Amino acid sequence: MMNRRMLLASGLSGAAMLATPALAQRKAWVMPEEYKPRVIRLAGDLPAGEIHVDPNAFALYWTLPEGKAIRYTCGIGRAGLYESGTFTIGAKKEWPSWTPTQDMIKRDPKYKKWENGQPGGPDNPLGARALYLFVPGIGDTFLRIHGTSAPWTINSAVSNGCVRLTNAHIAHLYQLVPNGTKAVLH
Repeated sequence: MMNRRMLLASGLSGAAMLATPALAQRKAWVMPEEYKPRVIRLAGDLPAGEIHVDPNAFALYWTLPEGKAIRYTCGIGRAGLYESGTFTIGAKKEWPSWTPTQDMIKRDPKYKKWENGQPGGPDNPLGARALYLFVPGIGDTFLRIHGTSAPWTINSAVSNGCVRLTNAHIAHLYQLVPNGTKAVLH
């Protein structure tokens, strides 16, 4: 079981691991204290080892034993793009490449330059890590739980449908979540 000290230590090591000169030049942003991950007691009874996203609270929960969870502040899909459902983590990638869908390019033509893909790295919209959401019988849904090169966008509905965490927070969650994990976007 993870305690607060372990959570903070792993979060700090994740942040140090992700520090690069390119990231140091980014917009200065100080994370509000209430956005930082914390262990909470759940109101309901959920099995340990699952991801649950509450879009109304901009919260992603990694469930722990004994009715607890780690709560991460997240960003979600903007109006009309958030997709609820039950998924499985079907793949995990570090510094993933990104290819916008044709619908994303139609909504915002600035994505056309990346129609053949953008390599992973600090400027990539998927950030440092990504958990790929799959559905049995369909496979990859093109929805992700991922990092972001724009951490100030967490706690808002701005994405094209994915759930986003800061790069340090997705690096921490990525270490905890095995392939095959159940993920529920409420």
